[in-house]
Amino acid sequence: MSMLDKNFSPAEAEPRLYEGWERSGAFACDPGSAAAPFTIMIPPPNVTGSLHMGHALTFTVQDALVRFRRMQGRDVLWQPGTDHAGIATQMVVERLLAAEGISRQALGREAFLERVWQWKAESGGTITRQLRRLGASLDWPRERFTMDAGLSVAVRDVFVTLYRQGLIYRDRRLVNWDPKFQSAISDLEVEAREIKGHLWHIRYPIADEPDHFIVVATTRPETMLGDTAVAVHPDDPRWRDLIGRHAVLPLVGRRLPIVADTYSDPAKGSGAVKITPAHDFNDFAVGQRHDLPMPSVLDREALVTLAEIADALEAVEGVADPGFVRALEGRSREDARAAIVAELDRLGLLEKTEPHTHQVPHGDRSGVAIEPLLTTQWFCNAAVLAEPAIAAVEDGRTQFVPKQWENTFFAWLRDIQPWCISRQLWWGHRIPAWYGPDGAVFVAHDEAAAAALARAQYGRDEPLTRDEDVLDTWFSSGLWPFSTLGWPEDTAELARYYPTDVLVTGFDIIFFWVARMMMLGLHFRKEVPFRTVYIHGLVRDERGQKMSKSKGNSIDPLELIDRFGADALRFTICALTGPGRDVKLGAARVESYRSFVTKLWNAARFCEMNGIGPDPAFDPAAARLPLARWLLDAANAAILQATAALDAYRLDEYAAACYRFTWNTYCDWFLEFAKPVLAEGDTAAAREVRGAAAYALGVILRLLHPAMPFVTEELWDRFGYGAPCSLIRAPWPVAASVAAPEAARAELDWVVRLIGEVRAVRSEMNVPPSVRAPVLLRDAAPETLARAARWDEAIRRLARAEAVGPLTGPLPTGAAQVVLDEATIVVPLAGLIDLDAERARLDRDRMKAEGEAEKVARKLANADFVARAPEDVVAENRERLEAARAEAARLAAALRRLG
Repeated sequence: MSMLDKNFSPAEAEPRLYEGWERSGAFACDPGSAAAPFTIMIPPPNVTGSLHMGHALTFTVQDALVRFRRMQGRDVLWQPGTDHAGIATQMVVERLLAAEGISRQALGREAFLERVWQWKAESGGTITRQLRRLGASLDWPRERFTMDAGLSVAVRDVFVTLYRQGLIYRDRRLVNWDPKFQSAISDLEVEAREIKGHLWHIRYPIADEPDHFIVVATTRPETMLGDTAVAVHPDDPRWRDLIGRHAVLPLVGRRLPIVADTYSDPAKGSGAVKITPAHDFNDFAVGQRHDLPMPSVLDREALVTLAEIADALEAVEGVADPGFVRALEGRSREDARAAIVAELDRLGLLEKTEPHTHQVPHGDRSGVAIEPLLTTQWFCNAAVLAEPAIAAVEDGRTQFVPKQWENTFFAWLRDIQPWCISRQLWWGHRIPAWYGPDGAVFVAHDEAAAAALARAQYGRDEPLTRDEDVLDTWFSSGLWPFSTLGWPEDTAELARYYPTDVLVTGFDIIFFWVARMMMLGLHFRKEVPFRTVYIHGLVRDERGQKMSKSKGNSIDPLELIDRFGADALRFTICALTGPGRDVKLGAARVESYRSFVTKLWNAARFCEMNGIGPDPAFDPAAARLPLARWLLDAANAAILQATAALDAYRLDEYAAACYRFTWNTYCDWFLEFAKPVLAEGDTAAAREVRGAAAYALGVILRLLHPAMPFVTEELWDRFGYGAPCSLIRAPWPVAASVAAPEAARAELDWVVRLIGEVRAVRSEMNVPPSVRAPVLLRDAAPETLARAARWDEAIRRLARAEAVGPLTGPLPTGAAQVVLDEATIVVPLAGLIDLDAERARLDRDRMKAEGEAEKVARKLANADFVARAPEDVVAENRERLEAARAEAARLAAALRRLG
């Protein structure tokens, strides 16, 4: 085989190696295996999606875990698949149709769905192709889609079963309504946008006391047409006498009861709030508590509708004018708001208007303001389903990592509301419900079964109409851990791979996805869907800001892969992924870790040029040289640290352990120490050092493979550690027996520390690299002097020392001193550098660092700054303070060394 190229070429190697793995079946699970299974379910990305940094984070973490467990001999199933993504996919296809001058409605439902399936076949594989570029080792032949035939059967079975158990029902409740998409949407599809608006303070006359008012404040005057009460806090002395009386609704003339409710906050505004149950979630809850009417005054297009209040319009002189209100019919929210404010002002009922910046919910895809709307929808009794899920986390059957995310899970589930599961879309799982001519509903697996139910009720065949709605996407994805394994059939895969081992996901979907999988998995399988939930943070830019297109700070992971290779991106993510901590990532970080890939490649080239390769006869236990034993002992430590870190989902600690052993121990120290021995040729010592070097390189390649699969596989193959593309299933390394590791560790660690201290002195004192200085040892024990003599060549070469030996006379003038164990290292510098100039420079830099530390400390001591500044800015200042203090301490120590 040819020698390694000077540089590793990710663009050439990555597709070749991935194709080799995939072609050889390296990613496949084996249901017939005797090995213990290990299962991770992919959070199915939207079929419309393209790889973004959030994907890169979660799939890198998952792939590192599955590659680790695969190498440990587990039968790994990493289940791939995509989500049908109701709104997102329907929107994509509608845009394509619009470009052709065709509307969805004109095309019709069946023809539209055919176009969606056609789009999916042509363009829906983008995300899975991109996951391959990341190196994700998913079991691709098992790929599922949330609307494939098998999963559709599972969805219908769950819906029918829950309906028959009384846990799915129809009800008229408030939902998030998207006026553009004409559908209910989930909270996750809602984003809060900061809007600079107004707060209008409106006078509501007290009934029978036209000169007495109660003032309410609102950001939405247009909804006041649907007010059915005014609420005050029961303990607010300002309004206690009015509780039980009535106010008159301006413009409309309806009498509104004044009710006592703790929802009203006495500390805000007047302490009185208008209650519009059909257009505000909090007001809806107040309306339920007080059994208030709930008229809607905005329709599904967010236009004013008076159908439910027409009979309540009443003329009240100076307060209400039915003609004005009727003129609002069909107008937009914005137009109605302006007209109402103007009319209130004309009537003298507008007390004041204040500028008001507030958060307004918008559809994340439509971009329009969401309207809380009272509609008839299908709901699931989530409170009943949540109880077993809460118990499973309480008793430890499912554990969150980090543990504090359990509190978020509990908070959401203990206050869970009915789950609106219907959507007014065409693309999705159509609800298996049919209606008879009298409105009776028949829920069944298919139309024939529904017709049989109708026949039994009516005594004859009657025409049935199917429900137009589809199910919330989270309904089908909530079944993902067991529907993908063949449920409702009792398959061998279901018996073997459920419950799964770990779910890896972000905290933002604990409620939307994790909780739903827990609820449905426990209800239908009587077991938790996963034993561990590992929650990672979000990817942010280098300054800690959330990435967004509008800020211009988004990063395309595919561009990073093109520039630096997948291994560099993956290792960066692992290195920065701490427990529950957001990942601050930028191109510079990835570029720096590309240097690590290069370092590994160069070390391998050095080994190749020095005849280092796999030696089956090499026995670590038989190694006798301190250098070989030190390396092998360090390899053992790295194996234990990396394994423990991956077991604990500490990807950052795993990466750090691999980095330390590879870059520091192996490359920077061992290979440098080994050069003179390797130059001996075929001596016993050289053979032992070559054997240890090859053994340790094999350990490095296996340890790094979960994070850097491509470069490690390439080197494994090229060095002949195994057959092509075999590292992915090579055994995970285990610690080997090493003779007298403590002695070897004491010997080599001392040499490393001595050279490191001398290098630090030279760097701090600006000693030119070409200038050599003696390294003298004062008060050194005989064994220390003997050790220095044994490593004389390495110390002189690596510390740029003119000579190494004991200090035999008085302390030289102008010498730097560093304590090392019982001895003091003395480096004479007089005549080599300008000592006075160096002292002055060090003192100047020290004072500058101390000044910076004091400035930042004062800022952090300012409680107002800490309270008002963004969290990432405070964290950045704390890091600056630590860095400045550390630099000041380092410079002070350097001054002390000069005496």
